[in-house]
Amino acid sequence: MIGKGAGGGLQVTPSLTVPADELGWRFSRSSGPGGQGVNTTDSRVELTWDLLGSAALTPALRERALERLGDRLVGGAVVVTASEFRSQRRNRDAALARLATLLREAVAAPAPPRRPTRPSRAAKQRRIDDTRQRGQIKRWRSGGDGSRDA
Repeated sequence: MIGKGAGGGLQVTPSLTVPADELGWRFSRSSGPGGQGVNTTDSRVELTWDLLGSAALTPALRERALERLGDRLVGGAVVVTASEFRSQRRNRDAALARLATLLREAVAAPAPPRRPTRPSRAAKQRRIDDTRQRGQIKRWRSGGDGSRDA
């Protein structure tokens, strides 16, 4: 669930909450629709969170997040922007939701390795039988040696 945790932080997972004082906000004028207030309202939101300096992550989670978010980091911080809404409030909520989703995926446990399997003997036989059947149908269509109407 995306939302504010107890104390005003950003709840990423049940065990991970980013404190509100670690989140940096910047507002600027947004391009796009807005009517008369478009040039006077700072509705574009830029949310910054310092991944390297955060106390919210354990060393193992920090290492995993650094590995997965390495190309998104700007000076050790994750930056998320939102400007699709006309309201600053809605853009703030959108930025928080994006950051929570990004962090949730970054600190998620890796998927278990694939266990290789082999097709069963019956599956191999079905595949060969199907291949022979398709070949037989093609021979019938071309008028080859597999004549069905003798």
